[in-house]
Amino acid sequence: MTDYPNNIPAKLEIIKASEITPKEVRWLWYPYIPFGKVTLLQGDPGDGKSKLMLSLAALLSKGAPLPFADEEEHTEPMTVIYQTTEDDADDTVVPRFNAAGGDGDRLIFIKEDEKSLTFGDDRIREAVEKYNAKLLILDPMSSYIGDTCSMNNANETRAEFNHLIAVAKDTGCAIVIIAHMNKAKDTSPLYRTNGSIDIAGAARSILAVTRTANKQNPAERYLVQVKSNLAPMGSAILFEVADKGVNFLDELELSAEDAFSASAPRMGRPNAREEAATDFIRSLLAGGRRLASDCEAKLEAAGFKKSTYKKSKKKAGVRSVKDGFLWYWTLPEVEKPIENGQEVTDEDDLPI
Repeated sequence: MTDYPNNIPAKLEIIKASEITPKEVRWLWYPYIPFGKVTLLQGDPGDGKSKLMLSLAALLSKGAPLPFADEEEHTEPMTVIYQTTEDDADDTVVPRFNAAGGDGDRLIFIKEDEKSLTFGDDRIREAVEKYNAKLLILDPMSSYIGDTCSMNNANETRAEFNHLIAVAKDTGCAIVIIAHMNKAKDTSPLYRTNGSIDIAGAARSILAVTRTANKQNPAERYLVQVKSNLAPMGSAILFEVADKGVNFLDELELSAEDAFSASAPRMGRPNAREEAATDFIRSLLAGGRRLASDCEAKLEAAGFKKSTYKKSKKKAGVRSVKDGFLWYWTLPEVEKPIENGQEVTDEDDLPI
């Protein structure tokens, strides 16, 4: 939409829905980080938010798959822009990125020696376009939203976010803003975003990091999705903060509210839901192969989450069989002889 000065009347223009070509949302990491949108990653100081994003950036720089991603094919290496005022590039950011195995030619920084960046700085768009960056990370939000912007003023914060929203939309770049949470620990994680609620409203996805209740391993963290406007809510991810970035451990059926509860338990493995899903999958395939999409639909209709039946599929010994353009699930003990032209694989990164 075009912005007009308040004293100049705007000419009425309309566009019909029939004149708009629908397009699908593209994902950097489904369903957590969409391309062309703004994502918020929040958490308490020292909980590993920056290390988490640098580990993801390292994977992207090499074209490696992101944790627990369902994509069959690996992505191409991507350029990432990382801006931070909390850590120095030479003694913290780059060593962490290198330790995580990143490609140093694909992690770039916009120099802020002469002028600090803000959301509305034209250098952001210029850098994204010039270097074809697919991910921009701004860490932390309070440093980049601008000195003149009151974070508690909805009108001001929305105006600042609109700059980034436009860059993301026009370039297709995924933008992740790292932010500290407020101290209202008795409220929903959605309302722990610092500043105006309009900040949470501007982000299409909100992720949060919190410590687990596992006192035997204080380095464990949950990554949970607090808000998702463009896809179903993602599973919780259990990870561990380590010297060389983070280690991704597991997907869990755990809500953001439960993860932030002081009594949130460590999820045991295997659990009753996984066992039930394993039995359900075996019963589905007892008569032979079935379309993978049909199996997924029946599992979800029965109340099983994807994070659960992904593990149960592997536990049941299911094989993914490609016949033409379609994928099927099958159990080796009931599978008929493979016909010419069919491809059978046991690779972990194939569609489930």
